[in-house]
Amino acid sequence: MTAVASPVPRRSWTGYGFLSPALVLFAIFILGPFVAAIVLSLFHWDMFTPAHFAGLDNYTRLFSDSLFYKALGNTFIFAFASVATHLVGGLLLALGVNRIASRVLSYFVRTAVFFPFVISWAAVALLWKFVLDPTFGLVSYYLQQIGITSPDWFTDPAWALTSIIAIDFWHTIGFTFVIMLAGLQTVPQQLIEAARLDGASRWQILWNITIPLMSPTILFAAVVTFIGAFQIFDPVQIITPQGGPDNSTVTVVMYLYQWAFQNFQVGYASAVAFIVFVVMMIATAVQFRLSRRWVHQ
Repeated sequence: MTAVASPVPRRSWTGYGFLSPALVLFAIFILGPFVAAIVLSLFHWDMFTPAHFAGLDNYTRLFSDSLFYKALGNTFIFAFASVATHLVGGLLLALGVNRIASRVLSYFVRTAVFFPFVISWAAVALLWKFVLDPTFGLVSYYLQQIGITSPDWFTDPAWALTSIIAIDFWHTIGFTFVIMLAGLQTVPQQLIEAARLDGASRWQILWNITIPLMSPTILFAAVVTFIGAFQIFDPVQIITPQGGPDNSTVTVVMYLYQWAFQNFQVGYASAVAFIVFVVMMIATAVQFRLSRRWVHQ
Protein backbone atom coordinates (compact mmCIF):
# COMPACT_ATOMS: atom_id res chain seq x y z
CA MET A 1 0.00 0.00 0.00
CA THR A 2 1.24 3.49 -0.78
CA ALA A 3 1.25 6.07 1.94
CA VAL A 4 -1.06 9.02 1.44
CA ALA A 5 0.40 12.42 2.36
CA SER A 6 -1.58 13.98 5.12
CA PRO A 7 -3.08 17.39 4.33
CA VAL A 8 -1.56 20.48 5.93
CA PRO A 9 -3.39 21.19 9.20
CA ARG A 10 -5.65 24.23 9.21
CA ARG A 11 -3.60 25.80 11.99
CA SER A 12 -0.52 25.75 9.75
CA TRP A 13 -2.37 27.59 6.98
CA THR A 14 -3.49 30.15 9.56
CA GLY A 15 0.12 30.69 10.60
CA TYR A 16 1.23 31.10 6.98
CA GLY A 17 -1.58 33.59 6.51
CA PHE A 18 -0.32 35.75 9.35
CA LEU A 19 3.25 35.48 8.04
CA SER A 20 2.35 36.25 4.44
CA PRO A 21 2.47 40.10 4.67
CA ALA A 22 5.97 39.99 6.16
CA LEU A 23 7.08 37.34 3.66
CA VAL A 24 5.74 39.34 0.72
CA LEU A 25 7.50 42.51 1.89
CA PHE A 26 10.70 40.54 2.50
CA ALA A 27 10.54 39.06 -1.01
CA ILE A 28 9.88 42.45 -2.65
CA PHE A 29 12.27 44.71 -0.74
CA ILE A 30 15.07 42.36 0.41
CA LEU A 31 15.21 39.04 -1.41
CA GLY A 32 14.28 40.50 -4.80
CA PRO A 33 16.89 43.29 -4.82
CA PHE A 34 19.48 40.88 -3.42
CA VAL A 35 18.99 38.40 -6.26
CA ALA A 36 18.86 41.25 -8.78
CA ALA A 37 22.20 42.59 -7.49
CA ILE A 38 23.83 39.18 -7.89
CA VAL A 39 22.53 38.89 -11.46
CA LEU A 40 23.56 42.46 -12.34
CA SER A 41 27.08 41.82 -11.00
CA LEU A 42 27.55 39.43 -13.95
CA PHE A 43 26.77 42.13 -16.53
CA HIS A 44 28.20 45.38 -17.84
CA TRP A 45 25.40 47.96 -17.65
CA ASP A 46 25.42 51.76 -17.52
CA MET A 47 21.59 52.20 -17.21
CA PHE A 48 21.44 53.84 -20.66
CA THR A 49 22.48 51.06 -23.04
CA PRO A 50 21.54 47.36 -23.10
CA ALA A 51 23.34 45.17 -20.58
CA HIS A 52 26.07 42.81 -21.78
CA PHE A 53 27.01 39.58 -20.04
CA ALA A 54 30.45 39.88 -18.46
CA GLY A 55 30.76 36.73 -16.36
CA LEU A 56 33.19 37.27 -13.50
CA ASP A 57 34.89 40.23 -15.17
CA ASN A 58 33.49 42.71 -12.62
CA TYR A 59 34.87 40.65 -9.73
CA THR A 60 38.28 40.28 -11.40
CA ARG A 61 38.40 44.02 -11.91
CA LEU A 62 37.26 44.66 -8.35
CA PHE A 63 39.97 42.57 -6.72
CA SER A 64 42.64 44.29 -8.80
CA ASP A 65 41.57 47.80 -7.77
CA SER A 66 43.78 49.22 -5.01
CA LEU A 67 41.15 51.83 -4.12
CA PHE A 68 38.74 49.05 -3.19
CA TYR A 69 41.24 47.67 -0.68
CA LYS A 70 41.81 51.18 0.64
CA ALA A 71 38.05 51.63 1.11
CA LEU A 72 37.75 48.21 2.73
CA GLY A 73 40.60 49.00 5.13
CA ASN A 74 39.10 52.36 6.10
CA THR A 75 35.74 50.71 6.67
CA PHE A 76 37.21 48.02 8.93
CA ILE A 77 39.13 50.64 10.93
CA PHE A 78 35.97 52.69 11.32
CA ALA A 79 33.87 49.63 12.25
CA PHE A 80 36.31 48.27 14.85
CA ALA A 81 36.83 51.72 16.37
CA SER A 82 33.07 52.25 16.47
CA VAL A 83 32.45 48.91 18.20
CA ALA A 84 35.20 49.48 20.78
CA THR A 85 34.20 53.05 21.66
CA HIS A 86 30.47 52.31 21.70
CA LEU A 87 30.73 49.23 23.92
CA VAL A 88 33.00 50.93 26.45
CA GLY A 89 31.26 54.31 26.32
CA GLY A 90 27.75 52.83 26.34
CA LEU A 91 28.53 50.57 29.29
CA LEU A 92 30.12 53.37 31.32
CA LEU A 93 27.18 55.68 30.64
CA ALA A 94 24.71 52.95 31.57
CA LEU A 95 26.56 52.21 34.82
CA GLY A 96 26.59 55.90 35.71
CA VAL A 97 22.92 56.52 34.90
CA ASN A 98 21.87 53.33 36.68
CA ARG A 99 23.35 54.69 39.91
CA ILE A 100 21.37 57.95 39.79
CA ALA A 101 18.81 57.84 42.57
CA SER A 102 16.61 60.70 41.36
CA ARG A 103 14.06 59.62 38.75
CA VAL A 104 13.81 63.11 37.30
CA LEU A 105 17.59 63.46 36.91
CA SER A 106 17.86 59.94 35.51
CA TYR A 107 15.16 60.65 32.91
CA PHE A 108 16.85 63.93 31.95
CA VAL A 109 20.25 62.28 31.47
CA ARG A 110 18.77 59.41 29.43
CA THR A 111 16.99 61.89 27.17
CA ALA A 112 20.10 64.06 26.79
CA VAL A 113 22.28 61.09 25.83
CA PHE A 114 19.76 59.57 23.43
CA PHE A 115 18.62 62.83 21.81
CA PRO A 116 21.48 63.14 19.25
CA PHE A 117 20.53 59.74 17.84
CA VAL A 118 17.15 61.04 16.64
CA ILE A 119 18.74 63.88 14.67
CA SER A 120 19.27 63.16 10.98
CA TRP A 121 22.80 62.42 9.78
CA ALA A 122 22.62 65.37 7.38
CA ALA A 123 22.01 67.83 10.22
CA VAL A 124 24.67 66.23 12.42
CA ALA A 125 27.27 66.28 9.65
CA LEU A 126 26.65 69.93 8.81
CA LEU A 127 26.68 70.88 12.50
CA TRP A 128 30.05 69.25 13.17
CA LYS A 129 31.47 70.51 9.90
CA PHE A 130 30.83 73.99 11.24
CA VAL A 131 31.98 73.24 14.81
CA LEU A 132 35.29 71.73 13.65
CA ASP A 133 36.01 74.30 10.96
CA PRO A 134 39.70 75.25 11.44
CA THR A 135 39.04 78.94 10.70
CA PHE A 136 35.89 79.92 12.61
CA GLY A 137 34.73 76.74 14.33
CA LEU A 138 34.00 76.67 18.04
CA VAL A 139 36.57 73.96 18.77
CA SER A 140 39.28 75.87 16.92
CA TYR A 141 38.41 79.07 18.81
CA TYR A 142 38.68 77.51 22.26
CA LEU A 143 41.86 75.64 21.35
CA GLN A 144 43.41 78.94 20.27
CA GLN A 145 42.45 80.47 23.62
CA ILE A 146 44.69 77.96 25.38
CA GLY A 147 47.50 78.28 22.88
CA ILE A 148 46.83 75.18 20.73
CA THR A 149 46.66 75.40 16.95
CA SER A 150 43.67 73.52 15.62
CA PRO A 151 44.46 70.92 12.97
CA ASP A 152 42.59 70.74 9.70
CA TRP A 153 40.17 68.11 10.94
CA PHE A 154 38.71 67.12 7.58
CA THR A 155 41.52 67.97 5.16
CA ASP A 156 44.42 66.38 7.04
CA PRO A 157 44.73 62.62 6.29
CA ALA A 158 45.91 62.04 9.86
CA TRP A 159 42.72 63.51 11.33
CA ALA A 160 39.95 63.06 8.78
CA LEU A 161 38.89 59.48 9.59
CA THR A 162 39.41 60.05 13.32
CA SER A 163 37.10 63.06 13.17
CA ILE A 164 34.39 61.01 11.43
CA ILE A 165 34.74 58.30 14.10
CA ALA A 166 34.31 60.92 16.85
CA ILE A 167 31.25 62.43 15.16
CA ASP A 168 29.70 58.99 14.73
CA PHE A 169 30.30 58.27 18.43
CA TRP A 170 28.53 61.49 19.46
CA HIS A 171 25.60 60.77 17.17
CA THR A 172 24.99 57.05 17.83
CA ILE A 173 26.23 56.40 21.38
CA GLY A 174 22.69 56.96 22.67
CA PHE A 175 21.44 53.82 20.92
CA THR A 176 24.17 51.65 22.46
CA PHE A 177 23.60 53.33 25.81
CA VAL A 178 19.91 52.36 25.81
CA ILE A 179 20.78 48.75 24.95
CA MET A 180 23.37 48.59 27.72
CA LEU A 181 21.04 50.20 30.24
CA ALA A 182 18.32 47.67 29.44
CA GLY A 183 20.78 44.81 29.83
CA LEU A 184 22.15 46.24 33.05
CA GLN A 185 18.71 46.36 34.62
CA THR A 186 18.25 42.62 34.00
CA VAL A 187 21.18 41.73 36.27
CA PRO A 188 19.71 40.24 39.51
CA GLN A 189 20.31 42.63 42.37
CA GLN A 190 20.38 39.68 44.80
CA LEU A 191 23.70 38.53 43.34
CA ILE A 192 25.21 41.99 43.65
CA GLU A 193 24.03 42.37 47.26
CA ALA A 194 25.36 38.93 48.13
CA ALA A 195 28.74 39.81 46.62
CA ARG A 196 28.84 43.04 48.64
CA LEU A 197 28.11 41.14 51.83
CA ASP A 198 31.01 38.84 50.99
CA GLY A 199 33.30 41.86 50.72
CA ALA A 200 33.60 42.11 46.94
CA SER A 201 34.74 45.47 45.59
CA ARG A 202 32.89 47.40 42.89
CA TRP A 203 35.46 46.32 40.32
CA GLN A 204 35.09 42.65 41.31
CA ILE A 205 31.30 42.91 41.09
CA LEU A 206 31.51 44.56 37.68
CA TRP A 207 34.05 42.11 36.24
CA ASN A 208 32.77 38.86 37.77
CA ILE A 209 29.00 39.41 37.95
CA THR A 210 27.71 42.35 35.92
CA ILE A 211 29.67 41.90 32.69
CA PRO A 212 29.24 38.08 32.48
CA LEU A 213 25.48 38.38 32.99
CA MET A 214 25.34 41.21 30.44
CA SER A 215 27.40 39.30 27.86
CA PRO A 216 24.39 38.48 25.61
CA THR A 217 23.49 42.18 25.58
CA ILE A 218 27.10 43.12 24.83
CA LEU A 219 27.19 40.62 21.95
CA PHE A 220 23.98 42.06 20.50
CA ALA A 221 25.31 45.61 20.78
CA ALA A 222 28.62 44.60 19.17
CA VAL A 223 26.95 42.89 16.20
CA VAL A 224 24.44 45.68 15.59
CA THR A 225 27.10 48.38 15.93
CA PHE A 226 29.48 46.60 13.56
CA ILE A 227 26.81 46.13 10.90
CA GLY A 228 25.73 49.76 11.15
CA ALA A 229 29.31 51.07 11.13
CA PHE A 230 30.28 48.93 8.14
CA GLN A 231 27.57 50.67 6.12
CA ILE A 232 28.62 54.20 7.08
CA PHE A 233 28.00 56.67 4.27
CA ASP A 234 26.10 59.85 5.16
CA PRO A 235 28.68 61.77 7.24
CA VAL A 236 31.55 60.74 4.97
CA GLN A 237 29.71 61.86 1.85
CA ILE A 238 28.54 65.16 3.35
CA ILE A 239 31.74 66.18 5.16
CA THR A 240 34.33 64.71 2.77
CA PRO A 241 32.46 64.31 -0.56
CA GLN A 242 35.36 62.80 -2.52
CA GLY A 243 36.57 60.51 0.24
CA GLY A 244 38.79 63.00 2.01
CA PRO A 245 42.45 63.83 1.37
CA ASP A 246 44.37 60.91 -0.14
CA ASN A 247 41.15 58.82 0.06
CA SER A 248 41.60 58.72 3.83
CA THR A 249 37.86 58.55 4.51
CA VAL A 250 36.54 56.62 1.51
CA THR A 251 34.44 53.64 2.63
CA VAL A 252 33.09 50.65 0.71
CA VAL A 253 29.58 52.12 0.57
CA MET A 254 30.94 55.42 -0.74
CA TYR A 255 33.03 53.45 -3.24
CA LEU A 256 29.87 51.63 -4.32
CA TYR A 257 27.96 54.91 -4.59
CA GLN A 258 30.63 56.50 -6.76
CA TRP A 259 30.62 53.65 -9.26
CA ALA A 260 26.83 53.28 -9.34
CA PHE A 261 25.61 56.89 -9.36
CA GLN A 262 28.60 58.91 -10.57
CA ASN A 263 30.24 56.55 -13.04
CA PHE A 264 27.00 54.67 -13.86
CA GLN A 265 28.72 51.27 -13.76
CA VAL A 266 25.80 49.39 -12.20
CA GLY A 267 27.18 45.91 -12.82
CA TYR A 268 30.48 46.74 -11.16
CA ALA A 269 28.69 48.45 -8.24
CA SER A 270 26.51 45.35 -7.81
CA ALA A 271 29.65 43.23 -7.54
CA VAL A 272 30.90 45.59 -4.84
CA ALA A 273 27.57 45.28 -3.00
CA PHE A 274 27.72 41.48 -3.09
CA ILE A 275 31.30 41.42 -1.75
CA VAL A 276 30.29 43.82 1.03
CA PHE A 277 27.43 41.47 1.94
CA VAL A 278 29.80 38.48 2.04
CA VAL A 279 32.33 40.34 4.19
CA MET A 280 29.63 41.41 6.66
CA MET A 281 28.28 37.85 6.85
CA ILE A 282 31.75 36.45 7.54
CA ALA A 283 32.50 39.11 10.17
CA THR A 284 29.17 38.48 11.91
CA ALA A 285 29.72 34.70 11.82
CA VAL A 286 33.15 35.18 13.39
CA GLN A 287 31.64 37.32 16.15
CA PHE A 288 29.07 34.64 16.95
CA ARG A 289 31.73 31.93 16.81
CA LEU A 290 34.00 33.76 19.23
CA SER A 291 31.04 34.55 21.49
CA ARG A 292 30.93 30.90 22.58
CA ARG A 293 34.04 31.57 24.65
CA TRP A 294 32.75 34.53 26.63
CA VAL A 295 28.96 34.86 26.37
CA HIS A 296 27.22 33.63 29.52
CA GLN A 297 24.36 31.27 28.69
